[in-house]
Amino acid sequence: MFTRYLVLFLVSMIPIVELRGAMILASRWELPFLSSLITCMLGNMLPVPFIYLFARRVLLWGVDKKHIGKICRFFLEKGEKGGQKLVAKAGRGGLFVALMLFVGIPLPGTGAWTGTLAASFLNMGFKSTTAAVTLGVAIAGVIMYLASTGVFAVFGII
Repeated sequence: MFTRYLVLFLVSMIPIVELRGAMILASRWELPFLSSLITCMLGNMLPVPFIYLFARRVLLWGVDKKHIGKICRFFLEKGEKGGQKLVAKAGRGGLFVALMLFVGIPLPGTGAWTGTLAASFLNMGFKSTTAAVTLGVAIAGVIMYLASTGVFAVFGII
């Protein structure tokens, strides 16, 4: 049992897959919802402070490097575009809610990694970024667990 929770924790830290993929695993393994959600949230949130504080600096440093320049430019562009989308949808005043929903709605490229990077580009405060991303991750976890258990199919949503 511990091994499965460790796998959930580690999978939740992987960019792109994040908590969304881990909650599907939890459902397939028929693990309890609340303990799975907490484990996945902890794994998904662990990289957030490092992304907020260091990712932009590392990416800017790597842009002109021979072997990593292309990937650094890709992630810089992704973060900038994510930030522009958030501001366009919410303006500056509704940025907290926009970030929470951006992370919470489980679509490709809208997880905690991208949301945190976008918030760092917008110079959104660390505490509000962390709070919005945490709430968004919780929303995404609930949605993914329900979707993977077939709850939405019962209501004809998916």
